[in-house]
Amino acid sequence: MAEHLGIVGAGYVGLTSAACFARLGHRVTCVDADASKVDELGRGVVSIAEPGLAELVGQGLADRTLSFTTAQAGLYGADLVFLCLPTPPAEDGRPDLGVLEHVVPQLGRLLRPGCVVVTKSTVPVGTAARLPHLLGRDDLPVVANPEFLREGHAVEDFLHPDRVVVGTDPADSPAARRVARLYEPTGAPVVATDSASAELAKYASNAFLAVKLSYVNVLAELCERFGADVREVSRTMGLDARIGPEFLAPGPGWGGSCLPKDTSALLHAAEAAGVDFGILRDAVRVNARQRARVVRAVRQAVTGSPAGSLAGARIGLLGLAFKAGTGDLRDSPALAVADDLARAGAELTAHDPAVACVPGTGAVQVVDDPYLVAKDAAALVVLTEWPEFRDLDWARLAAAADRAVVVDSRNLLDPDVLAAAGFAHVGVGTHPRRQS
Repeated sequence: MAEHLGIVGAGYVGLTSAACFARLGHRVTCVDADASKVDELGRGVVSIAEPGLAELVGQGLADRTLSFTTAQAGLYGADLVFLCLPTPPAEDGRPDLGVLEHVVPQLGRLLRPGCVVVTKSTVPVGTAARLPHLLGRDDLPVVANPEFLREGHAVEDFLHPDRVVVGTDPADSPAARRVARLYEPTGAPVVATDSASAELAKYASNAFLAVKLSYVNVLAELCERFGADVREVSRTMGLDARIGPEFLAPGPGWGGSCLPKDTSALLHAAEAAGVDFGILRDAVRVNARQRARVVRAVRQAVTGSPAGSLAGARIGLLGLAFKAGTGDLRDSPALAVADDLARAGAELTAHDPAVACVPGTGAVQVVDDPYLVAKDAAALVVLTEWPEFRDLDWARLAAAADRAVVVDSRNLLDPDVLAAAGFAHVGVGTHPRRQS
């Protein structure tokens, strides 16, 4: 049965949810306070680089199943309202719920009785239990429905989720079943639980991925000391069904809009609860040192010493986004490495297929032609795992560079292809390969 859904917030989660719910046959009203964004979305202009999202927005507008407005009054007739509001980290790392605490009381004065209020963005454990007080009413059922969307795969993940989590107190309430029914066309299994468990599940999932990534980065360092190859070690590990191959690729560290803030939030929550979450704290510490390891590798490649000076050295960077498939620069380890290289005196030229500029800094010259990054470069550094970097004409890059050496922080490239093009290759947790 089609429902009238309200979505509060047209950011990454809100816009994806709005467009996908419309695709699933519901009538969706998306409210956002940013008038210019609402105007653009109403004309089908989507600034988020997410495969399939612009097409879904356009189809929803054409079918009149999706609309955008700045007026909260548009939510009055909604059957369910999803809160997709930002919860950025405060200065101390705790989630900042200022926007949510500002908006929710307004909704309490607006929504009709029986409307289900759903938290979709990541919120601290206990938020769903607090919402009736913030709403100022007890006739608006509250459901925790955390999102598990990967940037670059958000539409796919929404329409084909691994699981749908709905949390209410008590679990499996009529309101929870109403939310679960919205996802029935996806065929995904539904986890009906209490609200605290639903909220914690999101933090627990992201924190576990962060631990796994930090683990393999330490493993890569160990491989370098032992003369082993982390690619072979992680491939062997991934064949164990209990472990799996995902998130076992070393790199310059994890970043983005979710893992850093969610690990920080969970650490603060654990501390407040008197729980020593040492394994997660160590994962964060390992991640913080990853960029220094990449910078040392660049120093070694350029000067022959891990402490050598990079003053005046021209370095070409391939990739700036925190991962391939998105132009998101938030907490990007690639940018962190670039900042450290710039502070060391290096002159940086960068190319990223989804990034046109780096706001707020002049330390990195961004070019739209990947071959320009090699001009007179003392080294090239792969920082984001864009697959198109594998298909570059590496002989052409070698001819343009001052020194044909690649520091491949993602182990993305084929060392044999590079060697044939005349490049020395320095990977992570692997044996250095010299040009033929």
